[in-house]
Amino acid sequence: MMSGMDHPDAHGAIEVRGARHNNLRDVSLDIPKRRLTVFTGVSGSGKSSLVFGTIAAESRRLLNETYTAYVQGRLPRMSRPEVDALRNLSVAVVVDQERIGANARSTVGTVTDAQPALRVLFSRLGTPHAGPPGAFSPNTAEGACPACDGHGQVSDIDLDRVLDRDRSLNEGAINAPHSDVGSHYWQVTVASGYFDPDVKLRDFTPEQWHDLLERPATKFKKGASTFTYEGLLVKLRRIFFSRDRAAMRPDLAAYADSISTTAPCRTCGGTRLNPAALASKVAGRTIVECSAMQVDDLAAFVRDLDTSSVGPAAAALSGALASLAHVGLGYLSLDRDAASLSGGEAQRVKLVRYLGSALSDITYVFDEPTAGLHPHDVRRVNGLLLGVRDRGNTVLVVEHDPGTIAIADHVVDLGPGAGAAGGHVCYTGDVAGLRASGTATGRYLDHRVPLRDRPRAPRGKLEITGASLHNLRDVSVDIPVGVLTVVTGVSGAGKSSLVHGSLVGRDGVVLVDQAPIRGSRRGNPATYTGALDHVRAAFARANKVKAALFSANSEGACPTCKGLGVVYTDLAVMAGVSLECEACEGRRYTPEVLTYKLRGKDISEVLDMPVAQAREFFPTGGVRPVLDRLADAGLGYLRLGQPLTTLSGGERQRLKLAVHLAEEQRTYVLDEPTAGLHPADVEHLLGLLDRLVDAGSTVVVVEHHQAVLAHADWVVDVGPGAGHDGGRVVFTGTPAELAAADTTTAVHFREYLSAT
Repeated sequence: MMSGMDHPDAHGAIEVRGARHNNLRDVSLDIPKRRLTVFTGVSGSGKSSLVFGTIAAESRRLLNETYTAYVQGRLPRMSRPEVDALRNLSVAVVVDQERIGANARSTVGTVTDAQPALRVLFSRLGTPHAGPPGAFSPNTAEGACPACDGHGQVSDIDLDRVLDRDRSLNEGAINAPHSDVGSHYWQVTVASGYFDPDVKLRDFTPEQWHDLLERPATKFKKGASTFTYEGLLVKLRRIFFSRDRAAMRPDLAAYADSISTTAPCRTCGGTRLNPAALASKVAGRTIVECSAMQVDDLAAFVRDLDTSSVGPAAAALSGALASLAHVGLGYLSLDRDAASLSGGEAQRVKLVRYLGSALSDITYVFDEPTAGLHPHDVRRVNGLLLGVRDRGNTVLVVEHDPGTIAIADHVVDLGPGAGAAGGHVCYTGDVAGLRASGTATGRYLDHRVPLRDRPRAPRGKLEITGASLHNLRDVSVDIPVGVLTVVTGVSGAGKSSLVHGSLVGRDGVVLVDQAPIRGSRRGNPATYTGALDHVRAAFARANKVKAALFSANSEGACPTCKGLGVVYTDLAVMAGVSLECEACEGRRYTPEVLTYKLRGKDISEVLDMPVAQAREFFPTGGVRPVLDRLADAGLGYLRLGQPLTTLSGGERQRLKLAVHLAEEQRTYVLDEPTAGLHPADVEHLLGLLDRLVDAGSTVVVVEHHQAVLAHADWVVDVGPGAGHDGGRVVFTGTPAELAAADTTTAVHFREYLSAT
């Protein structure tokens, strides 16, 4: 291991001794406290295993152990990472890219605490006065719309699922339990006298429709008997929507779900607030209008108010808005659904929550905070990271961006390769030492991808006309066919709206994104790509047995863990835990299946192989092309049996891309494929994109990475700003032409090229 800093400084250090989590190879090192340390290395080298799986995980586990058993039972159960010793840990706060907003009511305003401050402002300044801050919250009894209980939507019945308008009552127009022809309800409906049972429903008068659907329970006499008739919707709402679904018979609950539909609440218009809150205004605007304003605009609105009577609340609101703008999110609105944010946006929103914290001596752990950011916004985030450090905190950042690496006080470079070829500390020290170290990161730190000598000529064009999704301003632009096109622009400019809204969904267009892959924790690269089918067939031929034996989801599954490899145990008041299955020792198969070998390896051992090793094990056969495509996608370090739930967004995208590589010519749309990639891996990705284009496909990439811009045949730059300051195409042309243009992207692109 090379080193540019042999001893921790006077501020102390986090001491890691013998870390072996995942692929870490007995790693020992000191990480200076109250400093900004960036962890680098190729994808799969062990960065996350060291920072998140070891340091942050142990800090959280030790903190959880300080609570009572009752509290611990309501916290995530964490096992001790594989490490000999960790010393001088402080409380760790992980600021990752996981989506926020598991609660459907979570918004940007609630997550950042800006919305509560806005409610205080309206409770003091709003006219007419509507009450305390809670009166402006849809999550409180005094503020929620009484009709929808503050949800903004109401569940109701889809009429087309319970009625056939082309039939009469006698022809069975009603499709509901116990309401068909001859049923008691049908007889009462016909006998009520409100309708002619032979007239088709589509010919009913408005009054008859009201009686059929909405008439409240009404008694009438028929001969000597008295009957009660109620409208169909009145009846169905009473039976299915005023009761707890969990208490219903399964068949009735399933029917209730099948006829349910949601629509904006007519009382509040989907705003979730009661009439008093909606009527109260500050400077002519309601709280709903303010929450829908772009953050930059709302900040200007607040600045113009006389807030002397609500100084602390106004200061808190202005501070939160300024922080959002500072991290490049000034184009968001406070009412934006938190679950709709991208990974990078979610991480920056989380960052805002810590900017004004009075706590110090905390360890903040960031997972690629520049992911999805235009270079213009990367500089802002770098300033924030330094600000967090300067308040006396330890900042640990897993990152590939050279601009963020450049501001580090200390660098830890892992590698030299990925998976089994990684897990070693190749360098620790300052940035100058990293440049001279000879490691993969050191070599690529100042590397620049040159412009193409001759961009490929397009074979046609995909026309986009009048695009107006989200902030797009009637955009019309042509995307060339048969070349590599990069759609770029500052964060929030409208790139994804343009590509996803206008290209995705067309015939022959394949979206390869970073969204989670459907399937349970049983899924893995071998099952997702179909490689397992070939592996099972090879084992079956070699041992003259059924291929089903080699499926952990079928006959060969360990009966104790049902092929999962782990056993989940419910500890009642304590949190449930998962433990390695003792019967199969985590190998997922029965002892009988594990006796069958293929060239000396059992099925469990094969699934534990990284793709690169599996390629050597399967030099021929049907599985080899699948493994080659995985390697081409830069996933040679993934284990064949690695659960899909453990893959990052970038890994998921490249796995999907590997599947599509076997398909015919298509138009591929990729959304930030460089996410999580080391510069060395980015060059590998560029080669893969070239192969797709050279094979006749069209590739459209939404991307900020300067190396991808330089390598493109054509560039579409969206801007000039974010939110309502964007939404226009400000440049189209070759990368060489972009370098001479006058856009924000062009400025940074010229800086990138000038460093070559």
